[in-house]
Amino acid sequence: MTKILVCGADGQMGQSFRAVSGNFPAFSFRFASRSDLDIADRSRVEAFFRLHAFDFCINCAAYTAVDRAEGDASAAFAINAEGATHLAEKTAEQGCALIHFSTDYVFHGGSGVPFREEDRTGPKGVYARSKLAGEKGVLAANPRTVLIRASWIYSEFGHNFVRTMLRLGAERDRLTVVCDQVGTPTYGPDLAEAVLRIIAMLESGPTDEALPYGIYHYSNEGVASWYDFARAIFEMAELPCSVLPIPTRDYPTPAERPPYSLLDKSKIKATFNLDIPYWRDSLKVCLTNI
Repeated sequence: MTKILVCGADGQMGQSFRAVSGNFPAFSFRFASRSDLDIADRSRVEAFFRLHAFDFCINCAAYTAVDRAEGDASAAFAINAEGATHLAEKTAEQGCALIHFSTDYVFHGGSGVPFREEDRTGPKGVYARSKLAGEKGVLAANPRTVLIRASWIYSEFGHNFVRTMLRLGAERDRLTVVCDQVGTPTYGPDLAEAVLRIIAMLESGPTDEALPYGIYHYSNEGVASWYDFARAIFEMAELPCSVLPIPTRDYPTPAERPPYSLLDKSKIKATFNLDIPYWRDSLKVCLTNI
């Protein structure tokens, strides 16, 4: 039976993997919270892997407080860069393949064409730079890494845009939401399901040299602004809160957000034969579960 470690099990993506794990009876899962495995602590990572062995490690542990990171760079880099690299080093020593998540924030600007994996990165802000540093660290440390950049992750778990909009929409009659930042919402359980299907394919690969490790992009299908996303949430949840579109300049934040972060998913779809749901369809599923 394939043994899979899921780090950061109490976070949004960790809980998303828990939610879909029952669909994969051939896999044996170990869900490790930060109290079980703090990836920022090299000695604890080493001690953990002395006791346990896995075929795959899925790293859901991350510092995701984008604005807070601007004043807390050491913590962001400790988890997103140094911690991720610790994990990659130990999994490599064990011959364990690594699934690592990064973000659309490693890009900034763009020409209106979805970003491909090989496009030049240009992170702005501490969070974005820490995630790019983590990408470089894990790819250098473990050649058996599948690195997935995802965008605008939400779910019925943890803190995210959907849950925040539902709370605010129940409290207020009107909200303003930025309309000039464009990307695609990604439903956490959809991403988790895709990753486990990727692992199933990697397990069936003929030789290690033929297995498709490297960088991939994933989000749900379609395009939206944060304004579009908020409108859809209130429409589907039947909340009477009205939404007014505003430009980014009218909603300043400590960290600068990418104005355009649409990801080209053709590589991951072709390589792993994935069918990716449309973002509005997945939003309906999420709201039903909530």
